[in-house]
Amino acid sequence: MYGNYGPPPPQPPPPQQWTHREQKLFESGLAMYLDGTEEGWRMIAALVPGRSVEEVRARYESLVRDVEAIDSGRVESPRYSDDRLEAAAAAVAGPEMGASSSRARAAPAEERKKGTPWTEDEHRRFLEGLEKYGKGDWRSISRNAVVSRTPTQVASHAQKYFLRQSADKKDKKRSSIHDITKS
Repeated sequence: MYGNYGPPPPQPPPPQQWTHREQKLFESGLAMYLDGTEEGWRMIAALVPGRSVEEVRARYESLVRDVEAIDSGRVESPRYSDDRLEAAAAAVAGPEMGASSSRARAAPAEERKKGTPWTEDEHRRFLEGLEKYGKGDWRSISRNAVVSRTPTQVASHAQKYFLRQSADKKDKKRSSIHDITKS
């Protein structure tokens, strides 16, 4: 029946759908621990019960491919009624999606607009929102504390803030808005 080769090897089970809760835990983990290290992947996977490091990394890589396909124009951007697309983009935009991958994309039709610098007042409101709503709840911080910024902008600001806080003194060559504390 199988000839000289024996039975076919068992196939792995099909990947399980991600629940909304798993996705939210995954996004929070990305915001907190995405640094490209094995330890970072383990920390993210630890936040999503029942998911392995390999599943978490595969989910991230799938999202990166999706965002790159949308950014390159190969796939039309989804039309959501809320800011779920912004949250998904913020979740996958991490240190691994730096300048090198943006150069690989097709040139945008118009010049990229530079962001507006954060004011001290916005940063202080960000810190208050961070204390009240916690790390990862960028939507609540945006809606209730820093109403002048989108959830994506708040997530980006948070990423820079936490990197700055974890930097050694020698890495801090000049002062930054991220040095301001709540006290």
